[in-house]
Amino acid sequence: MTATARPTNRRRLLRLAALAFAVPVSLVMTSCTAEDPLAQQAAAGDGKNYIAGDGSVTEYAESDRGQPVEVSGTLFDGTPVSSADWDDQVTVLNFWYASCAPCREEAPDLVSLHDEYTPQGAAFYGVNIRDERATAEAFERSFGIPYQSFDDKDGGVLLDMTQYVPPQAVPTTIVLDREGRVSARILGLADRGTLKALITDALAE
Repeated sequence: MTATARPTNRRRLLRLAALAFAVPVSLVMTSCTAEDPLAQQAAAGDGKNYIAGDGSVTEYAESDRGQPVEVSGTLFDGTPVSSADWDDQVTVLNFWYASCAPCREEAPDLVSLHDEYTPQGAAFYGVNIRDERATAEAFERSFGIPYQSFDDKDGGVLLDMTQYVPPQAVPTTIVLDREGRVSARILGLADRGTLKALITDALAE
């Protein structure tokens, strides 16, 4: 984590996070959607849905995490899922789609981390913002993805999350703590060691 968590930058990020969470939700939603090009694409429904991230990591101190997220959607198998079901577990949300090159690159690491941390109380979900079911399932078979994904072509989960922390890129990986609050976000390709540390920290709280 030394490469991604310089003390000065982290203090600055946490101060910014504290200010952001102090803004009323309605204003946060408007501001984040305006500033988040990925959310703008989802709202426009133009099907582009690709903006590269740089792998940057933002961590939020427990005191600066605001309210638990409230999101809901439907998995590709038709199962409705709500964040209300995630009490007392660490949840990892990975925004992806099949033809996204960094999504393919990070997939084996996500599988490995799922297998390591699910027995410890973590849950993983994909959030597929572009693909039809057949395309998403072909990707999942190819990489042996053991967890399910939201069918989010309409951008519902993406826009819900924008109220709390804007995804801004594909892929984006968000870690929620046991209370359902955002504890960390990685924009772009998730480094395995970094994500492992973020999940470990969330589980240890």
